[in-house]
Amino acid sequence: MNFIEIITQFTNWVWNWPILIVLITGGLILGYQTRFIQIRHFGYAMKQTFGKMFDSDVGGEGSVSPFQAASAALASSIGAANIVVAPAIIFTAGPGAIVWMWVAGIIGQATKFSEIVLGIKYREVNEEGDYVGGAAYTFKNGIKGNLGKIMGFLVAFFFMLEILPSITVQTISATAPLEQLGLSRPISAAAITVLVVLVVYGGIQRIGQITEKLVPFMAGLYVICGLVVIFMNIQNLPDAISAIFSSAFNPQAAITGGAWGAFLEMFKAGAARGSYSNEAGMGSAAYAHATAVTDHPVRQGLWGIFEVVSTTLMVCTISVLVVMLSGNYKNPALKDIAVERAFNNAFGSIGTVIIAISLFMFVISTVIVIVFYAERLGEYLFGLHFGKLMRFLACFMVLLGGFVTFEGAGVFLDFTLGLVVFVNMIGMIMLSGEVRELTDDFFTNPKYFPGAKKDK
Repeated sequence: MNFIEIITQFTNWVWNWPILIVLITGGLILGYQTRFIQIRHFGYAMKQTFGKMFDSDVGGEGSVSPFQAASAALASSIGAANIVVAPAIIFTAGPGAIVWMWVAGIIGQATKFSEIVLGIKYREVNEEGDYVGGAAYTFKNGIKGNLGKIMGFLVAFFFMLEILPSITVQTISATAPLEQLGLSRPISAAAITVLVVLVVYGGIQRIGQITEKLVPFMAGLYVICGLVVIFMNIQNLPDAISAIFSSAFNPQAAITGGAWGAFLEMFKAGAARGSYSNEAGMGSAAYAHATAVTDHPVRQGLWGIFEVVSTTLMVCTISVLVVMLSGNYKNPALKDIAVERAFNNAFGSIGTVIIAISLFMFVISTVIVIVFYAERLGEYLFGLHFGKLMRFLACFMVLLGGFVTFEGAGVFLDFTLGLVVFVNMIGMIMLSGEVRELTDDFFTNPKYFPGAKKDK
C-alpha cells in the first residue's frame, strides 16, 4: 500500500463518522454555552441581520460594514454544492435525511456564532491599519502559552494547504458554464483571473463592496426561481412533507437494510450535508467577519446564525424541495441533474441557463473570497509581505484552472480540511466559556440589547 492509498483510506475514515461526531458534539457544547442562542434569540438575530442588511449606521470599529463582512463569508459558503450536492442525499439516504440536515444546520448555528464572536474579540490591526482575525488569531491570543501559538499555526497552515489547490478546483468548476457558451477553458480561466485580480487587489473594502451586491443577487436569483418551481408543483407539497418526516423516523421506508443501520446511514448523510453546507466548524467565516465594524462581538456573531439560515435552511432546502416536488427523486438516473431537470420542466430550456448562471456566480464568489483567505493565512503565518505573495500565488492558482485537471485533488483537499476542522473545533470547545461570558454580557446589558431587563 503506497502513501496515497494510506492517505485516501485515512481520509475516508475521518470524513465518515469522526468529523461528524466532532462537529455535532462541539456544536451542542457551544449551543449549551450560549444557552442555545440560535433558538432563544432567533427572532432578534433575524431582526439584526435580515432586518439590517443595508444599515450603514453602525457603531464601533472595523474596516467594512457588518453586512459586507457577512456577504464575504457567505460568498465562500454558498457554492455549487448547495445546488448539486444537497439534493443528492435524497437519492443516497432517502427523504428523511432532509430532517437531519436541518437539525445539523441548527446545531451548526451555535458553532458559527461562536467562531465569529471570538474572531472579533481576538482580532488585531495589521501594519496597514486593517483589522485581521480568524481562528488562527483566536487561538494564538485566546489560549494561553505555546499551545495557543501551536494551534494557531496549525489551523492556519493546514487551511492554507487546503485553499491553494481548492482555488484551482473551484476555477475549473466555474469554467464549465462558460464552456457551454463556447468559450474554451483556458480563455474562461484567464477571464476569471482578471475579474478576481480586479476585486482582491482592492483589498477587503472592494471585496465587501462586490460581495454585498453579488451575494444577494445570486442567492435571490436561485431562490426566487426555485420558489417558482415549488409553487408550480405546490399540489405535491403535502406528500413531500409527509415523505420527509415519515421516513426520518422510519428509515426502512426510505432505504433497504436493517432499521438501525438504515437510520444511522440516513442520519449521517443528512447531518453531514447540514454540517458541511455552511462551513460551520471550519473557522473560515471569522477571517471575513473580523474586519467588520461592530460595537460588540455578539452583535456580529448573530450574522453567523443568518449565514446558516441562508445556506442550509434556505438554499439547500429549496434545492431538495425542488427535486422532491418535481418527482425527480424517484429516478436515480437523475441524481446529478435533478435540480436542472426540475428547472427545465418549469422554464423550458432557459432552466439550464438559470442553473448555469447560478453555478457560475456561486463558484466565482467563492473563489474571490478564498483568495482573500489565502492572503490572510499567509500574513498570519509569515508576515504582511508573505501575505501579499500568497495573494499573487492564489491568483495564479485561478489561472492554473484553465490548464490542469487536478485529478485526485479531492483526497488531498479533504485530508487537509479534516485537519483544519479538528484543530478548530478543539480550540472552540476550549474557549467555549469565553463565548458564554460574551453572550451573557451582551444580553444582560441594555446598552446592547434593549430587552436586557426582561431577559435576566
